[in-house]
Amino acid sequence: MATAIRLSRSGSKKRPYYRIVVADARAPRDGKFIERIGSYNPLLAKDDEKRIVLDAERAKYWVENGAQPTDRVARFLDAAGVKERAARNNPNKAEPGQKAKDRAEDRATKLAEAEEAAKAAAAAPAPEPEEAAAEEAPAEQAAAEAVNEATPNSDAGDAPAAENGESSQEAAEG
Repeated sequence: MATAIRLSRSGSKKRPYYRIVVADARAPRDGKFIERIGSYNPLLAKDDEKRIVLDAERAKYWVENGAQPTDRVARFLDAAGVKERAARNNPNKAEPGQKAKDRAEDRATKLAEAEEAAKAAAAAPAPEPEEAAAEEAPAEQAAAEAVNEATPNSDAGDAPAAENGESSQEAAEG
């Protein structure tokens, strides 16, 4: 039978409390266990002695009999001096994945192209002030005409209304 030393969660929602248990490796996380050898309360301060309570003698017994601790429990056992844990080293931990690198390259090339376009636009001769005013005037006239069309005058509003009224009567008769 493969045994494991692992954490079994208890406590209420958002208030975790773990029991350090020896269980069959095939048993559910919070299910049946062979023996409870300690507890872990992550809500307590790291320097609190009640944060991790561990029966070192029983833990040593189970490790000698082939129980495999999980990574978190192995850290607790190492701190208690029961089982030496080799320090892990992952130099690529903070390195982004390949897709993130590709996105960063695409973003950098687009940014470089935008900067080149901005430099080219800045290098092009600016239009003279008279020409710029002449270009803006037709746009202002078109905007004013659009506003005039949207708001009918009192004289102009009567004629289209009469035409619309007549056409609706003709449509009703026909």
